[in-house]
Amino acid sequence: MRRAIGQFLRIDVSPRGVSVQRASRWQGLPGFGAAGRGGVPDVLAAQTIAPSADHPFDAIANALRAVLGELDVQGWPVSFVLADELTRMWRVTPPAGAARMADLEAAAGLRFQSLYGEPPSAWQLSADWNAAQPFFAAAMPRALLAELQVVAQDCKLSIVAIEPRFVSAWNRGRRGLKQGAWFGHVHDGLLTVAATEPDGKGLRAVRSLPIPQGADQHWLTQTLQREALLLDAEAPSLLQVNGEAPAAWLQPGGGAGRIACSALTGSAA
Repeated sequence: MRRAIGQFLRIDVSPRGVSVQRASRWQGLPGFGAAGRGGVPDVLAAQTIAPSADHPFDAIANALRAVLGELDVQGWPVSFVLADELTRMWRVTPPAGAARMADLEAAAGLRFQSLYGEPPSAWQLSADWNAAQPFFAAAMPRALLAELQVVAQDCKLSIVAIEPRFVSAWNRGRRGLKQGAWFGHVHDGLLTVAATEPDGKGLRAVRSLPIPQGADQHWLTQTLQREALLLDAEAPSLLQVNGEAPAAWLQPGGGAGRIACSALTGSAA
């Protein structure tokens, strides 16, 4: 398959299935879509996965081999995007007087263990390391990363990135956030809310919330107001979302006391 300049494969990975998409680094630029000119990624192949509690990563690797074996994509660069349920994300407060990267890594590891009840040795950690203020860290299973490396090598693909789905969505969408807005990502029936700092330049908290059947703008407003109370913060004036947001959230003119919601342009699910 011929590859245009700037194109790459984006492979979404979850315990329930994998999806191979043709995407482009020009996504979001006027006149260009994620696949070059279409506006959305071009799905090339997908496969569901039968749940496997004993060998979940083997099941993912087998599904990837099956779909990639049907495509002529040897030599393509690939970016893997992992479902949030396969990854972990948490906030880390740097220790007082932290001066070395080792201090920050130790703080992230200790916080991980206190939250999840296991040592971080089986996980690969990354973060926006900061010795002066709290920062967010993310972790991906080393066993899954090893499987992805082997699949890419067998299929002659060049890995350019592996990241959690929320991190991928946040990195693509944060520059489009308006002052006072929070960020939301909707996927697989979950709303992942990112409460931003008052200056809009960083994250204050990240929460994944199940979306009930028939959730409307009233539900959304109550949910965001409750999250703001838990954070001892002001509720947002606007939630900007990407992904599969319910149409009821995007209706204009929500009325007094309602938090408006709009689709975040220039980003895809």
